[in-house]
Amino acid sequence: MTTTSTTATSAGLLVLRLGVGATMAAHGTQKLFGWFDGGGLDGTERFFAASGYPSAKAFAVLAGVSETLGGIGLILGLITPLAAAAILGTMLNAIAVKWGGFFSPKGVEYETILAVAAASLALTGAGGFAVDRFVPGLRDYKIGYGLAAIALAFVAAGITLLIRN
Repeated sequence: MTTTSTTATSAGLLVLRLGVGATMAAHGTQKLFGWFDGGGLDGTERFFAASGYPSAKAFAVLAGVSETLGGIGLILGLITPLAAAAILGTMLNAIAVKWGGFFSPKGVEYETILAVAAASLALTGAGGFAVDRFVPGLRDYKIGYGLAAIALAFVAAGITLLIRN
């Protein structure tokens, strides 16, 4: 790959990371702190209880932390496979809970595109404009990291959904 295409790819991945990461971090802070007109932890707990999750408060915290830290991880390009797995797992749960068809207003197209973006970032890595460049082992990204992250997200989401009533 030439330097120009490497730079262009890194720039494209940075834009994708910033957009998805900021969106997810904002959603997480809505759940945890009620920021951006969110329900806060109490509102999120009520939603999780109504959606059939046992220990609704614990799952509310888990979702909020996964979205917030996963989003920040994507923004920084820090431990990108794990950050992407956090987002993907959360979105898989959201898709399963919300399912009412694909298209809005009752559909899951929004959650699906966030899940696909997270899976894509897991597979590609953060690119050159990321903290991962300075993390031993992630400097030379391997697709196996992304595949493992995607597998982790599906397993965690599956277990979480099996626990749900």
